[in-house]
Amino acid sequence: MALKCGIVGLPNVGKSTLFNCLSSARAQSANFPFCTIEPNVGIITVPDERLIRLAEIDKPAKVIPTTVEIVDIAGLVKGASKGEGLGNQFLANIRETDAIIHVLRCFDNDNIVHVDGSIDPVRDKEIIDIELQLKDLETIENRMDKFEKQARHGGDHKAKRLFELVQQIREVLLQGKSVRTIPFHDEDARLVKELYLLTNKPVLYACNVDETSAKTGNKYVEAVREAIAGEDAQMLVIAAATEADIAELETYEEKQLFLDELGLDEPGVNKLIHSAYRLLNLQTFFTTGKDESRAWTFRKGMKAPQTAGIIHSDFERGFIRAEVIKYEEYVRLGSEAACREAGKIAIEGKDYLVKDGDIMHFRFNV
Repeated sequence: MALKCGIVGLPNVGKSTLFNCLSSARAQSANFPFCTIEPNVGIITVPDERLIRLAEIDKPAKVIPTTVEIVDIAGLVKGASKGEGLGNQFLANIRETDAIIHVLRCFDNDNIVHVDGSIDPVRDKEIIDIELQLKDLETIENRMDKFEKQARHGGDHKAKRLFELVQQIREVLLQGKSVRTIPFHDEDARLVKELYLLTNKPVLYACNVDETSAKTGNKYVEAVREAIAGEDAQMLVIAAATEADIAELETYEEKQLFLDELGLDEPGVNKLIHSAYRLLNLQTFFTTGKDESRAWTFRKGMKAPQTAGIIHSDFERGFIRAEVIKYEEYVRLGSEAACREAGKIAIEGKDYLVKDGDIMHFRFNV
């Protein structure tokens, strides 16, 4: 399942530093604007203790975690919606992502210049918000006549409802608000998603702080928290420079010692990866045995045949049934054979909604 998050923000807020911590792909990191020009793409492994536990039980030949793709996108400046700076490229790159990780600078450091000369993460947030909103407004207005004609002459319920929605969206954008602030019902949400609007994408605000603020936050973080209160968005506090130091350590023991000294229970990048995973409305199911223990990504709400198709299209096409073991039962009993003997394997059909953590075995015939 090819899903991607885009890391965005103004120049010199720590985007590339954070990207380098997250991914084995290395972005150039320097103290000047537009250091990142071409979007760097990396594949992030999603940390999951459950997969480690399954591997300990089955001792497979291979262990394969699930992943999310992440893109480090060029820094944006005022006027991007009109092509200023690298605006057109930025907007094109962000349109291709499924969700946004918006990095905000929440630390003071005279040695790292800010493109606007002072530290104000709420202002920085609003700069990008406004540019994305202006681009969405342009998109809507360029297509308004077409929507109206379809609604009036087509007589189609979908066309009429879409025209009503774009009128509502236009008013919200003119008020300086993002599309994601509108509480759409499920059917309307599906229609709006087809418009591919930038401000409708789910957002995680990553407040980049100094080391001393990594655990408790600071005044800048609180200002961001207050500013996003009306949004359907997530927020995470992370010290990118400290995460870079942690990433350089070679052993788990060294990393854990460093975390203990900082009073942290796990690296901030792990929390960010999990947050990005949730942001995309993703969950995990497992397959496990002597050959392979593997985590698979699926969208929350998928049924058994759809998740079978993630493994192979033939599994979905010829789906017969799914054999499902709950993770907790597998760990408690210690093997598939023990689960089968204890009657803990459920036989599920085409309407079964797969749950996070399910251990699956699909029966199919093509």
